[in-house]
Amino acid sequence: MLLKNHLIEVFKQASLENNFLLKENVVLKWVHRFGIDSLNDLLIHSSLQKENQREEENQEQISLIDEMNEENQEQISLIDEVHEENQEQIKLELSKTFENIEETKWESNGLETSSSNEISKKNQNSNEINQLTETPKLPLPYIKNLRKWINNDKKAS
Repeated sequence: MLLKNHLIEVFKQASLENNFLLKENVVLKWVHRFGIDSLNDLLIHSSLQKENQREEENQEQISLIDEMNEENQEQISLIDEVHEENQEQIKLELSKTFENIEETKWESNGLETSSSNEISKKNQNSNEINQLTETPKLPLPYIKNLRKWINNDKKAS
């Protein structure tokens, strides 16, 4: 490794660590070895490296953000799938409850019709009983002729 590259690396490291004494030592060695006119090379080189490092850090942060976005998208898709499953379950439950309601309506209608049928049958039975009990009454003869009529009945039987 060349002395320039080594001093540039040490200066860069000292800058990252905010070590002013080390930076000052590197600058003194640079000026002593290469002259004050070349000091710009050290500072420009280190500033370019700093910018490169910043760009690298930014790229790393961007990649981390992209990874997080991908993970978030996966989570969102999983949440959507769970939501769809929940919607399907809700629809199934609603259809089951609707079927149960329909069944109970049919059963209650059946009970109402059977009870109304039973009531109408009872009414018919009571009407038939009333009709049977309402046999036509024979006209009774006048009381004057009652003895004759009773005696005639006895003779006939």
